[in-house]
Amino acid sequence: MLKIVSQDHSSFTDRYEAGAFLAIELGNLKGKQAVVLGIPRGGVVIASQIADRLRDARLDIVLSRKLRAPSNPELAIGSISENGQAYLNHHLIHQLEIPLEYVHKEAEFQLDELKRQARVYREVIPRIPLNNHLVIITDDGIATGSTFEAALTSVRQECPAYLIAAIPVGSESTLRRLEHLADEVICLKCPKKFESVGQYYYYFTQVDDDNVLNILKRFRHIL
Repeated sequence: MLKIVSQDHSSFTDRYEAGAFLAIELGNLKGKQAVVLGIPRGGVVIASQIADRLRDARLDIVLSRKLRAPSNPELAIGSISENGQAYLNHHLIHQLEIPLEYVHKEAEFQLDELKRQARVYREVIPRIPLNNHLVIITDDGIATGSTFEAALTSVRQECPAYLIAAIPVGSESTLRRLEHLADEVICLKCPKKFESVGQYYYYFTQVDDDNVLNILKRFRHIL
């Protein structure tokens, strides 16, 4: 089920505001003991605001990375999850004439980064079992949706009772592609002429590992 709240083109002030608005939309889940998963790094900021406002919610991370096109690092040609499963956009790879050797090297590079993130973040907060839990996955927005697709597929394998994708802003075509991977997809803003996630934030500053670790430390007592 896909719910698009608005096709508004206005911008969020920052990720904190976007997360707070998402929490309002998810307000009926208060007291349901949800597990809120943020995709590092920006998604963890969003997730923290949701978990703060949903009573008894717990915060965790789900690790996935996009595979970057060689000529445009912002363009995803696929994604890879923490378990090493890669999801490739074969049409785009063929269209851009990207050698398979590059794709394999990029996948190895991003998997190494996922392993590094896991080592760093799991020192602060252990993995929360998701079996039979209400799970919410979030990020600061979706364009191609490759990273989110990897995250949803990975989490679905852990058999949550109900899986929600909650997104501040995204492309309608991508949202519809993700619809079959979650029980519910909720997006606050879905502009008709979507170009990039960053254009819908006044402040879209870089989130680093220290920012993520500080957020995780604040929630580690709620396990």
